[in-house]
This record gives sequence, C-alpha cells and structure tokens, in this order.
Amino acid sequence: MQTNTKPAKILRSPFFIAMWLTLFLVEIIKGALLVAILPVYMDNILGLSAGVIGVAFALQYLGDNLFRAPSGWAAERIGFRATMVTALICTLVAVIMIIFFKSAFGLAMACLILGIGTSPLWPCAMTGVTAMSGPQNKNGTAMGALEMAALGGTGLGPVGMNWLLERTHHDYRTIFLVLMGVAILVILVALILPGRVVVEGVHAEGETKPTDMKYPAKPNLLTPLIRLKKSVQGTLQRVRSTLNVNPLVYPALFMQSFVIGLLSPVITLYTRTDLHISPNLYSLLLIAGGGITVIALLPVGKMVDRFGTAPFLNIGFLMAAASLFAFSSITTIPVVFGVVMLVGVSYAMILPAWNAFVATLIPQGERGAIWGFFLTLQGSGMVVGPIVSGLLWDHISHPAPFIGSAVVMAGLAVVHYVLSRKPYRTAPAK
Repeated sequence: MQTNTKPAKILRSPFFIAMWLTLFLVEIIKGALLVAILPVYMDNILGLSAGVIGVAFALQYLGDNLFRAPSGWAAERIGFRATMVTALICTLVAVIMIIFFKSAFGLAMACLILGIGTSPLWPCAMTGVTAMSGPQNKNGTAMGALEMAALGGTGLGPVGMNWLLERTHHDYRTIFLVLMGVAILVILVALILPGRVVVEGVHAEGETKPTDMKYPAKPNLLTPLIRLKKSVQGTLQRVRSTLNVNPLVYPALFMQSFVIGLLSPVITLYTRTDLHISPNLYSLLLIAGGGITVIALLPVGKMVDRFGTAPFLNIGFLMAAASLFAFSSITTIPVVFGVVMLVGVSYAMILPAWNAFVATLIPQGERGAIWGFFLTLQGSGMVVGPIVSGLLWDHISHPAPFIGSAVVMAGLAVVHYVLSRKPYRTAPAK
C-alpha cells in the first residue's frame, strides 16, 4: 500500500475493495442477527426478557471490543489475511451455535463469539485507509465508503431476512442456514486480502520494526512468548510516547457508541409493540432511514475532505439529538418515517466526519495498535449501552432508551465543540 494516495485511488485499490466486501458481508450477518432476528427470536420464540437480550447484546459488543486492540496489533505483524480469516471462522462458529442452542447462556456465548469474530474489521480497515491516505489525512471519502458498506450491510441484512421470514412462514432455521452461507462466503472473500501490511515510506519517529528487535539467539520453546512479550512492551511504550490528545477524546469515543448501544436492543421491539409496525413496514422504515444515510455518505465524505469535519459534526450531533427525542414521543406512522429520515441524515453527517476527525489524532507510529485502542474505547459504549437500555425498558418506560440516547447525543455535541478547538494536550503525554 502506498502512502499519500489520492482518495479516488484508495477506493480502487485491491485492499480497499476486498476490505469493503468483507465489511459489507459481515455487517449483513450482524445486522440480520442484532437488528431483526435475535430480539424477536429471543423474545417471542424463546420467551427471554429484554434484560437478558440486552446482556446477550452486551456480550457481543464486549467480545468485539476486547479483541479490537489485539487484532489491530496482530494485523500489523501477521497480516490482514491471517487475522481476518481466523476471526471470521469464529463468526461462522457463532452462527452454528445460534442454530442449535436454545438457552439464554448458550445464545449469550454465541453472541460473545460473534463479537470476537467481528473484532478485527474496523481496526484493519482504519489502519489500511489511514496508511494509504498519507500525512494530510484526506480520507473522508474512504471513510464514507466504508461506512456505506457497513450501513448497507446492516440495512440489507434485516430487510432481506424479514422478507425471507415472511416467505418461509417464520422458519428461523432457514434464516440461520442462509446466514451460515454468508459467513462461509465472507471467509472466502477475506482470503484475497494482503498477507502482510506493507506501507512504503518513512516510519514514525521512534518506531521500531519488528525485525529489528533483538531476541535470544538460540530458539527454544519460550522464544515465541519472549518475542510476543517484547513486541507488546515496545508497542505500549511507543503508544504512550506518541499519543498526545485532549483527555475529552476518551469520553467522546465512549458516548459516540453508547447512543447506538442504547438503541440496538429495543428499536425492533419498540416498533413492533408500541408503534405496531408490521415486519414489512419495518423493512420500509429501515430503507427510509438507512437508505438516505447510505446515499449521503459518499458525497458527505467528499465534502469533509474539502471543508473539514467540524461543521458536519456540530450540525449532525444536534440534529440527531432532536430527532431521537422526537422519535420517543411520536406515534403517527408518516411522521415516524420523517423523523427516521432525519436521523439518517444526521448519521450521514456524523459517521465519515467523526472517523476522519479521529484519524487526524492518530500518529504514524503504531497505527494499528492505536486505532485498535481508540476503537475499543469507542466500542465500549456498545457494551454498556444494551444493559442500560434493557434496564430503562423494563423498569422505567419503553421510550426511555430513546430519550436517554437524545440526551447523550446532545452532550456529545458539547464535548465535540470543545474538542474541535483544542484536540491535543497542552504538553505531550508522558
């Protein structure tokens, strides 16, 4: 991969195309399971409570986040192909477990393994794109394209599976077999990813190549462990010496995904039980909200490259807060569609701009490890969010998770306003 690559060339690179397809197919599986299938399957078919569903979802996000930083570190050392294929085999195992396991514990473990299997996706994608974009970080277009793949898969999965449910008279085994086929397909796609990360150009100051590290001359059974220990210690030391960001970045990363975590376990239940929306109408709702997001992502990404991230994030966060609050109190179906489309527009502004903003904070040294660290923090909100969402749903009210998400989004607008003026520390981190 070449550094300082123009945005259009990044989109046409073999790495980006393979990573885009991998991301798209994995999100089809995740979107189908987490948005459309598991909430209804666990509630209506297995009779599990919203709290149990929230814990299962939290375990999925926990598995995803625990392994993001290690997978980003591994991708730089053993390559994208080996990292992704190994992880995606876990995704296939998780789908097989969901087919056969009926207990809350079994499904929770399946969700945990599903999270582990999807953990390298974003660290690998962000590391590669950031490396190719060069020091000027003109990667808003590429970030928009990646988010388009993610949202396209997240939308197509539930819509396709709802359609298939109607045609098969709610035969969930057929649905799970189809998803198992998609899991096998994505493993085959991941096999065409590059075997190793090769970034041409200068290394960050102080960055040490793994081959430059000195290990015991005589190999023995402990040599791999010694190498791993020294490599991890060197990575952590370089991360501490190169990462110099405003401490507000860390809660901002958490809040950005905490909002989604609040919504993910209950959005399908809310539309079915409170708004009385049929599966087909719910699919149209997903198309209305997700479709406008996907369509807008690429042009917004190009505008982010041209005008910067601040205006899109300031407007997007405030628009999302207002529309999520409105969603909690509106029951008229045409108005619901309008509000969902506003949410879609706001997320089209937030997603590429946020990733491009975070990319400006990533130093050249140890991109994979730092991206993994940032994405772990960002995804930690997805671990806590579903648990809080289930408690709000069961013990306060059904609209409570949506009101909570609106409040968090408004708080994120304030935090970003401060960060946009002072993204770095006044003195380097020690």
